[in-house]
Amino acid sequence: QVQLVESGGGLVQPGGSLRLSCAASGFTLDRYAIGWFRQVPGKEREGFSCISRAGNTYYADSAKGRFTISRDTAKNTVYLQLNNLKPADTAVYYCAASLGNSYCRGAVLPEVTNWGLGTQVTVSS
Repeated sequence: QVQLVESGGGLVQPGGSLRLSCAASGFTLDRYAIGWFRQVPGKEREGFSCISRAGNTYYADSAKGRFTISRDTAKNTVYLQLNNLKPADTAVYYCAASLGNSYCRGAVLPEVTNWGLGTQVTVSS
């Protein structure tokens, strides 16, 4: 059974950091592209970071210089390091897989086939 489980969210002050994890089961994640999305109430879910099968990484302008996506093949886990967090980063963060697809469409993972349940990130003083 294919499953993605996010963890690592929480409450952090502006300027703080968090590391989100996305643990995969039921498939080998380094064979596919994996992406991170986030969503705030009343808005569409937006993709902002993606790592291709080849290991190429992509970021939306809002994430460049502050967020880093990486993967650990031994742990079958993708990480998202969030630095210098701002209140505008407050959202539910989701990881996603595109099984059968090895590429990213810029910072957005195309043709998502599987979603995690999400983890809440709240940036507030």
